[in-house]
Amino acid sequence: MIKGYATFCDADRHFYDAPHRLSAERQGGRGALYAAALTPVPEGWRRNRSGDWLALRPVGAELPAQGWKIHVSACLENAETILARVSEYCLTHRIAFKFVPSRYLLHTRNAKYADRAASGKFITVYPADDDQCHRVARDLDALLAGEDGPYILSDLRWGEGPVYLRYGSFTQRHCYDEDGELRPAVEDPDGKLVPDLRGPVFRTPPWVRVPDFLRPHLADRHAVTLADVPYTVERALHFSNGGGVYVGHDSRTGEKVVLKEARPHAGLAADGADAVTRLQREREALERLSGLPCTPEVRGGFELGGHHFLAMEYIEGKPLNTFFARRHPLIEADPTPESLAEYTAWALRVHRMVEEAVAAVHARGVVFNDLHLFNIMLSEDESSVVLLDFEAAAHIDDNRRQTVANPAFVAPADRRGFDVDRYALACLRIALFLPLTSLLPLDPEKARHLADVAAAQFPVPRAFLDEAVAEILKGRPDAVGDGPYLPVEPGDWPRSRDSMARAVTASASPDREDRFFPGDIAQFATAGGGLTLGYGAAGVLYALAETGAPAHPDAQEWLLRRVKEPPSGSPLGLYDGLAGIAWALDRLGHPAPAADLAGLAMARPWEGVAPDLHSGLAGVGLALDALGHRDAALRCAELVARALPGITRAGLLYGASGPALLFIRLYERTGDAALLDLAADALGRDLDRCVVSAGGTLQVDEGWRTMPYLGAGSVGIGMVLDDFAAHRTDERFERARGEIVRAAQATFYAQPGLFRGAAGMVLHLSRTTTPGPGTHPSDVRRQIDALARHAVPYQGHLAFPGEQMMRLSMDLATGTAGCLLALGSAATDGRAHLPFLPPLRRPQTRSQSGTAEEHTVPMKERNRS
Repeated sequence: MIKGYATFCDADRHFYDAPHRLSAERQGGRGALYAAALTPVPEGWRRNRSGDWLALRPVGAELPAQGWKIHVSACLENAETILARVSEYCLTHRIAFKFVPSRYLLHTRNAKYADRAASGKFITVYPADDDQCHRVARDLDALLAGEDGPYILSDLRWGEGPVYLRYGSFTQRHCYDEDGELRPAVEDPDGKLVPDLRGPVFRTPPWVRVPDFLRPHLADRHAVTLADVPYTVERALHFSNGGGVYVGHDSRTGEKVVLKEARPHAGLAADGADAVTRLQREREALERLSGLPCTPEVRGGFELGGHHFLAMEYIEGKPLNTFFARRHPLIEADPTPESLAEYTAWALRVHRMVEEAVAAVHARGVVFNDLHLFNIMLSEDESSVVLLDFEAAAHIDDNRRQTVANPAFVAPADRRGFDVDRYALACLRIALFLPLTSLLPLDPEKARHLADVAAAQFPVPRAFLDEAVAEILKGRPDAVGDGPYLPVEPGDWPRSRDSMARAVTASASPDREDRFFPGDIAQFATAGGGLTLGYGAAGVLYALAETGAPAHPDAQEWLLRRVKEPPSGSPLGLYDGLAGIAWALDRLGHPAPAADLAGLAMARPWEGVAPDLHSGLAGVGLALDALGHRDAALRCAELVARALPGITRAGLLYGASGPALLFIRLYERTGDAALLDLAADALGRDLDRCVVSAGGTLQVDEGWRTMPYLGAGSVGIGMVLDDFAAHRTDERFERARGEIVRAAQATFYAQPGLFRGAAGMVLHLSRTTTPGPGTHPSDVRRQIDALARHAVPYQGHLAFPGEQMMRLSMDLATGTAGCLLALGSAATDGRAHLPFLPPLRRPQTRSQSGTAEEHTVPMKERNRS
């Protein structure tokens, strides 16, 4: 699970949305906002709401663009009084400040899986200069003496109170970092914008000197060491906003131990309990369970720098999800009946061991409350299990609701006590065969559908799955189970197209300024995210048009209104910014606004922009070339060629294959063979970052995992290799194309999305010119049918979940629009296609029905695409 996604689940049951959009009623009514957020703005001040923050600034006040700023932290219990005092101080002294305006948002910022760099920041004060900064920090420290708050990891603490300082930007300025990502910026002494680093450690830009008034506090920070602790720390296993988990040794006995850290007032659970409270709960639970072979033993504890630590027995083995990934037969293209039967027997045996372990815990009166694949340690010989991470555990008499949970195993709100663990065990029954139970909070009826799919695929006793479904749906009077789960199967084209288009239309929110269609959390990561090709309205409209779905004039008008003055700070890129929106508008028949956006993109400085396709100059160059700005596109190609040696990632979106695509398209227009040489070099660089599995599949090697997907995996490389093969033969490339096709043959992919899931495999297999097995109509059809596993009805229409599968998405990169485009590509023999990857010339092409037809694409159309 990518931790940031959970934060975007509260505001809407079906879609990811910004936390601040949670309704006042669901936050607790009007009283959910602090009094300072409800008080009228004093005369001579102006107020502005931006995301999680409410800012107040004196009219006419001039602030520096950057400098030392002050943060104040607070706990949920004392936040209101702290805000009242700091607000009165700033208003009296006419000092600009901003604050988090509600208890809910403060809780969210300090939650267990919140951003560690931003955690704890409740109020930000903007002094006019260093002298005022010194005075204000001193005054606030005295004003707030004795108040508690979470430690702000990115800042330097002033004394022992909730006042912190860091050097950074006061205004919204952005630049590109070394990876080409758009970041908040500060200005260096030469006037160049550089990233304003906001990690979970205190650091200053190289040219900034720590003022004398802060040096004693810096010395206090450095004074905390492990010298007097009877444990050594070897490595970190995991970090959350609540603290870290480390492997170490007891220096007195030499025993290997796990050290679990808890930060006071941070890492809040749903009930408001901080990490220290939960660590104490864990210790109490483990001591109650002492002597059980299925739980670790407590070895001790200590406190260091205000942080609490629990030392526990180190358990040999690996989490269950690791064995699951090694053994699961659906990672193969065509698993044999024997492999399916062998895996089924293994899964049933493992589940039985987990059930027995949970029963032993229950016998001691303890509810585990957080059972999932990562908290079950399986021994290397697979003969025993140990349950880990008891911070959510409770005695059965407490009748405590679940407060920390994995999204794929989270129990309904009405479950209490042992029923919470029984629900998780039921989810585990299904997840061992199809790990898609994160969809159940979207629609519990999905459990019945997953059980049907698992029973059809594996020789698992039906009763084993039916019992799981009964437990999951227990107490639901509206549980049905008759008739098909989906309104239409994904492969039933064009009925599936029409159903997906209706789902997209039903999801629209035309009154919102930030987005028209709900999509990935990337909509909120950068300015204008809800407009973009990858994550916003432009991409959805493009997919609808490419697949012949009905036009959406309201969405087009919405997009056209907003691009008249694009949001300040909008990125340049193809999938996340101005270039992609411009290209899509031109494709949709709006050349004038497309030209205006292209002009904005060309007027922006390109220094520091990455060479990639997603956000960088490869994508910008392709879009500008298609819009008729040939010289600008060639300039992009020059800059991209220079940057090739510095690319550190692989794949279509972020690796060297995106630049290769630019070089190929420009070669087709100019005939300059040097561009084709550059494409060959770029593709070779990406292939150098790939490995061949024992099964003969070629995948991108990320060091800790291999990736086959279209966006950052080998399939995206394969798509560009296909385009290169239309112009030049290369023995290495030909071999790689076949190995990549095999990587697109797995029977199961964890997600449905275009760039990181099964839809990308459908798109590749429906387009590739690679000869041999794996690209026949039956192969494409198998992947299309597999998409049904991920689908969830939305208002009676076919829809798909987005990244992490906790909410639906309608966008191109992660959601329904991307699945629509992939299915449309398969149905139209590639005529519905990704930007700049049009259908290729094939002697015989494969339609969804399996018929072959002659189909070529004129070069003019290919250049335009």
